[in-house]
Amino acid sequence: MARIAGVDLPNKHVNVSLTYIYGIGRSSAETICKRAKVDPNKMMNDLSLDEVNELRKLIESEYKVEGRLRSEIGLNIKRLMDIGSYRGLRHRKGLPVRGQRTRTNSRTRKGKKKTVAAKKK
Repeated sequence: MARIAGVDLPNKHVNVSLTYIYGIGRSSAETICKRAKVDPNKMMNDLSLDEVNELRKLIESEYKVEGRLRSEIGLNIKRLMDIGSYRGLRHRKGLPVRGQRTRTNSRTRKGKKKTVAAKKK
């Protein structure tokens, strides 16, 4: 099992395996395989040590992945909250940030439904 950027990659095709690294999607994985001259349809366990090292070197030098990427995203959100922007306030309140409606949807961001008791007459 190959280990790149602190992630144990499963024995799948190289282009699919690379997507297990946070910050690398399908198109980035294809580009990495092309630049490292590795066959994307080869299984991960069939790669030689040289090929794995080439992938590792390319990812570490060119891409921001895993911890570095997570911390940068966290700092960006913290900056928005500190300057008091609209997006920052939405993050702080735990509401959708990108303009979605909240009257009926957005249960993922708002959490479990809180039932309000009806008024007695």
